[in-house]
Amino acid sequence: MTTTRMFVAIRPPVSIREQIAEFLAPRDGMTWIDPQQWHLTLAFLAAVPAHREDDLVDAIARTAVRHNAFDMRLSGAGAFPNPLEARVLWLRPDVDLTALATGVRHAANSVGATPDGQRFVGHLSVARPRRPIDARRWLQVLDTFGSDAWPVTEIELIASYLGEGARRRPRHEVVATLPLAQQ
Repeated sequence: MTTTRMFVAIRPPVSIREQIAEFLAPRDGMTWIDPQQWHLTLAFLAAVPAHREDDLVDAIARTAVRHNAFDMRLSGAGAFPNPLEARVLWLRPDVDLTALATGVRHAANSVGATPDGQRFVGHLSVARPRRPIDARRWLQVLDTFGSDAWPVTEIELIASYLGEGARRRPRHEVVATLPLAQQ
């Protein structure tokens, strides 16, 4: 059976990605993630069966329209798994995305596209150090960043092909763009 790695995410607009990139540009010494890959993951789906992709799109679309569009900005920072052994550095959204993420995860599970079992933490990953680091200094710097607000009017289902992108990074392909309810 053929499966595809996928995730459901909010992608910041180009203007926000440019703000983040401009903020990070003078800060050498960190392995920054390519701005084209910046997103806020609502659900990670490690193995979506090919024959369930259309059902998955329909289920997520039904969930999306039950959630109102909203404005969001990024401010504050964090690290996974923790600041003293950081493998990922991230920026925090100023809105709680838990209800939307929970709805998306239930929708995916209902069609056999089982999400990972990780506890949801809304974030936009900006760096992946080559090895775990003490990131407290980097987090102090990232904490000073604040993006402009932008309207979040849609979520995306994205296929991820490991090692197929530039410099062996994942290649991401938008499978579906799903609108949120308009207020």
